[in-house]
Amino acid sequence: MMSATFLFGMLFLLMAIGVPVAISLGLSSILTILLFSQDSLTSLSLKLFEGTQHYTLLAIPFFILSASFLSTGGVAKRLIRFAQACVGWLPGGLAMSSVFSCMLFAAVSGSSPATAVAIGSIAISGMVANGYPLPFAAGVISSAGTLGILIPPSIVMVVYCAITEQSVGRMFMAGFIPALIAGMMLMLGIYVLARKYNLSRLPFTSFTEMLISGINASWGLLLIFIILGGIYNGWFTPTEGAAVAAVYAFFIAIFIYQDLKFRDLPKVFIDSAKVTIMLMFIIINAMLFGHVLTTEQIPQQLAAVLINAGMTPGMFLLVINILLLIGGSFMEPSGLLLILTPIFYPISQQLGIDPIHLGIIIVVNMEIGMLTPPVGLNLFVISGITGMPLITVVRAVIPWLLILLLFLVIVTYLPEISLFLPDLVYGPQQ
Repeated sequence: MMSATFLFGMLFLLMAIGVPVAISLGLSSILTILLFSQDSLTSLSLKLFEGTQHYTLLAIPFFILSASFLSTGGVAKRLIRFAQACVGWLPGGLAMSSVFSCMLFAAVSGSSPATAVAIGSIAISGMVANGYPLPFAAGVISSAGTLGILIPPSIVMVVYCAITEQSVGRMFMAGFIPALIAGMMLMLGIYVLARKYNLSRLPFTSFTEMLISGINASWGLLLIFIILGGIYNGWFTPTEGAAVAAVYAFFIAIFIYQDLKFRDLPKVFIDSAKVTIMLMFIIINAMLFGHVLTTEQIPQQLAAVLINAGMTPGMFLLVINILLLIGGSFMEPSGLLLILTPIFYPISQQLGIDPIHLGIIIVVNMEIGMLTPPVGLNLFVISGITGMPLITVVRAVIPWLLILLLFLVIVTYLPEISLFLPDLVYGPQQ
């Protein structure tokens, strides 16, 4: 276990002194190979080369580009109008429609920060103008925005599948029911508070308005059915679907809605490239880290210790949740995912835990991590949009954070919620 102690000690030391996560992962891996392993640096070079050719990872730049087109264009405004027509007349209807809008936008963007920015920049001011307290509005958008990584297509899900070599289509399908339950739980919380504090609602709109707003938003909504329907029906792979999403998002932003101009394209491409390069650099170094874990048999050793200690699958899932919740408070979610998944996954297989169920649990933890200080990404996004101090945003999200923690418990110990649809569509996983 000397190599494991050195590997993790060096990793956390480097991150503690401010070294970026990607470099910390790569450098700790290289030093472990040099000092403790019989493996050679040649094998690391081969692993890095193989990582760059991972077919599944090609989906990431296309989904990022698609999200950029949709965020820059006016898709969000049309989705909000449609959501308000559907649920705005209920108690707390403006807040409920904001949650619904986040769910719809997440399904076409696959990004949590993009969802929070696109919907929050419009919906928060609308709620405040109708008498909703600003902290209430900020808390709703902060929590609903996190659904961007749970509702397929999700970049985080693609990364998890690349690490564990699981089916992206099965993983996407597994996210549907949990995402719907999470959204409904947030809406139920809004309903209770709206009745208690007599929050305003919109007047009931006619079915004509629902139809018109639905038609206006249909080009964005159609992306959901094109991409997910294409993947599930076998028309194209998830990677090819990501490319289709980018082309389709470009088409509707430029030629249909015309909210994006050709002069804006260089900025969109450059911003997307920056995010892609940053994320891919982290992923490649995480694969290097996973390679060292595999060659040194570290997860297998940990699994043997846990099994010999009598740890049950339920106890192990509890440990995973605790570690991820703590880690999510101090690390950026994707970095945490890339560090811990290569450790958790082999142990979960030894304990008989379904890999898709494990993936949903990890994704929900990443979702909650976006709301926990000091590094919760959505906290900073909403603070920037509203101008509220960060500590005020933190207080505002506490009620919604408690709802999501309850949701995490439900997803963890009721695996059928995650596995029902993928087993129905693809058959039980062998």
